[in-house]
Amino acid sequence: MTVTDPMVIKMIYTALVLFMGFFLYKVLIKILHNSMADGEKLYKTKKILSFIHFILLSVFLILIWADHSGNISTYIGLLSAGLAIALKDLLSNIAAFFFIIFRKPFEVGDRIEINGQSGDVIDQRIFMFTLMEIGNWVHADQSTGRILHIPNHVVFTYPLANYTKEFSHIWNEIEVLITFESDWVKAKKILGEIGEEYALHLNATVEERLKEATKKFMIKYDKLTPIVYTNVLSDGVNLTLRYLTDSRSRRSSSEVMWEQILHRFKEEPEIQLAYRTLRVTKD
Repeated sequence: MTVTDPMVIKMIYTALVLFMGFFLYKVLIKILHNSMADGEKLYKTKKILSFIHFILLSVFLILIWADHSGNISTYIGLLSAGLAIALKDLLSNIAAFFFIIFRKPFEVGDRIEINGQSGDVIDQRIFMFTLMEIGNWVHADQSTGRILHIPNHVVFTYPLANYTKEFSHIWNEIEVLITFESDWVKAKKILGEIGEEYALHLNATVEERLKEATKKFMIKYDKLTPIVYTNVLSDGVNLTLRYLTDSRSRRSSSEVMWEQILHRFKEEPEIQLAYRTLRVTKD
């Protein structure tokens, strides 16, 4: 094999294109870091540059290795078939990347759940996307501090839940268990008042976002205001306050509600919170 061999020439050109491509990409990234102070703008610019870099490299490599004396479409077809078998997972990730970019089931900043993993999307790349994990051993959808790297192709395999896209509010429920001897009617009324007080500042925002969401999806809620449900358990009367809250405020809203509940119930001697007890009776 000599330097004039077509295969050797193509390998040399390939090495040059890859070297120059990655060298120029790194130089441009360094220039961007030095010239852009806005972190969000820098991130988006880097994503666009990375996408263009990938496309240009692919085009140059195809031009180098394509046999112009033959049918280039046949060559590309055979090459694609071979790559599809050898690089199945990688190609699935690339296909899923374009699906994510154009169909936008989620974007950077969205809170999602997929394949049992939940978190805020903090990065998107050709082969994977990255989440800042929430939940797991931490309660109420708060961050664990761990970063999850997930292959793009999972969007084709598992259901995807988006907490924030289109309609960014979720239903939350607080269960309050009171004793059978308590005045459950008054307790239910108090819970309703607390829910209504909390929901006042949300009503206009929720209704506006719901209108926007119904333009794209068949979303229909007959009731957006808080509601209290009654149920009887073995330890007492269970009252469930159901209300809408921002998808990232579940824990803080629960805290506000519970503090109000404890203050209000403390003022009502006929209402007692229930807990597991053991009663002994004598014949």
